[in-house]
Amino acid sequence: MSNTIQSEIKFNVELDENRVPEKLTWSAQDGGVQAEEAKAIMLSIWDSKAKETMRIDLWTKDMPVDEMKIFFHQTLVAMADTFKRATDDEKMSDTMKDFCDYFAEKLELTK
Repeated sequence: MSNTIQSEIKFNVELDENRVPEKLTWSAQDGGVQAEEAKAIMLSIWDSKAKETMRIDLWTKDMPVDEMKIFFHQTLVAMADTFKRATDDEKMSDTMKDFCDYFAEKLELTK
């Protein structure tokens, strides 16, 4: 018999009358996070039966566009790192990071 441990991550979305997110908070007790505010969330879930990705992309109506660009860039970089760890495909990970550099340059995120 296996002793499993469960961990829970919760997202709370407060909507306006048009169902547009006004406030996002998240909690992860194991990580010491309790009702921390966020301006955007991107969540990808792999459905192995359907062989497809399900996604939840939310951002508050007061999320600044310049911060959204940074959020996307950092997410892309993290995806390249995760891809490397998950597949050990260094060549493709490096290619992804090259695109991240291009993305940052075109959006003038680099200083």
